[in-house]
Amino acid sequence: MNTAEQYKDSLRARKIELWIDGVRVDEPLAHPKVAPAVEAVAATYALAHDPAHHGIATAFSDLTSRPVNRFVHLFRSTDDLVKKVLLQRELGRITGTCFQRCVGMDALNALFIATFEAGDVPHARFVRWLREVQQHDEMVCGAMTDAKGDRRKRPAEQPESFVRIVERRPDGVVIRGVKLHQTGAANAHQILVMPGQALRTGEEAFAIACAVPVDAPGVVMILGRQPSDDRKGTPDAGNVRYSGQQVVVAFDDVFVPSANVFLDGHLAAVSAMLDAFTGYHRASYGGCKPGNLDALIGAVAEVARLNGVERTPAVREKMIEMVHLTETIHGLGLAASHKSTRHAAGLWRVDALLANVCTQTVSRLPYEVVRLAEDLAGGLVSTMPSLADAAHPRLGPILANVMGSPERGRMLRLVEWFTSGAGSVPLRIECMHGAGSPMAQRIVIDRHADWAGKVRVARRLAGLPEV
Repeated sequence: MNTAEQYKDSLRARKIELWIDGVRVDEPLAHPKVAPAVEAVAATYALAHDPAHHGIATAFSDLTSRPVNRFVHLFRSTDDLVKKVLLQRELGRITGTCFQRCVGMDALNALFIATFEAGDVPHARFVRWLREVQQHDEMVCGAMTDAKGDRRKRPAEQPESFVRIVERRPDGVVIRGVKLHQTGAANAHQILVMPGQALRTGEEAFAIACAVPVDAPGVVMILGRQPSDDRKGTPDAGNVRYSGQQVVVAFDDVFVPSANVFLDGHLAAVSAMLDAFTGYHRASYGGCKPGNLDALIGAVAEVARLNGVERTPAVREKMIEMVHLTETIHGLGLAASHKSTRHAAGLWRVDALLANVCTQTVSRLPYEVVRLAEDLAGGLVSTMPSLADAAHPRLGPILANVMGSPERGRMLRLVEWFTSGAGSVPLRIECMHGAGSPMAQRIVIDRHADWAGKVRVARRLAGLPEV
């Protein structure tokens, strides 16, 4: 398994086409808008070498017959699913942000199931590829979300809005299109391209799942902006070391060899993949988001202590509520994992109903935790001068009674980072739209709610015959 430094060295060996603010960046690891995101991924490698976390950060692979990083592991048991959520919470605490590997982990498990259902040849290709990923301890970016265009139209009516096959060759295919919101793509080794929606007969060209190296010819990456991202790398960043990353990835006629094409026109297998992935990834939010919220709660608790109000009943009540909401989310992620079932492919799948209830809850409760944090931190969290001003020989004495101690200033910056800075991406936008919109979750909840069973229970209690 790679160390954090070996992971960083492996990124330097790539020759990616990455654009930031209209400028092509040749050394992305040194760029202030990239480096904090690389550090967040590096934490996933470092934790695998920490004896205190070895049990949750690593797992034994039956593909390589040796331990691997859990982010490239298959969910072979309920225990694997539970440890995944525990690992995600721990990394959410350590980094305070998105550590960018969960989509890839959930995607490779979903594709293992989907290729199993597609047949021996697709499955054998995928297993061979995954074995190599585990052997090289690579970071995989899962790419699902297409541009979509006019939502009233199907992919075949607006092909330019979806990744699709545009040419077939004897040794592979050529793909074209754009994937949005690609978490950590610029920090990855490979992109696992997958359809982002169920497809119909006549849409086989869009039913493509394949692996593409991030520096393959024709792969173009454009870094997405985040709130206050110009502060990254400075004390005023709030989170002084870590941050997340989202990238627009364009596939400009990218050739994919046959060995790395896992689904090609397999419409039923695409549906199976989507079903498995949404369950896995929606349960994942019961790990990472509570971990991020732990860090926010800690920042608020420290601000309260520095303000001398940590035992004030009104303050304590709000802090208790923040913990209550956070643990509710975590409990749902664990419950969906514990209540898992075995698929014929040999992997265990989370409970779909509880996984979707988990993300439905994530689309609401973190917003209340953030509101309480802003309430407790006070107005200075959004109007405080720069920490450089506080250190200035002329301005520092003026601000001494405004910002208080340096510790208080940094904690207020951290609260700002979580609530309205770059950290608000995982705590606001990702909570609302990550792993699908709230309405998509409600559709699955409706599908798995067992309405007939509930009616039978009610009729029996009322002394009525079954219908």
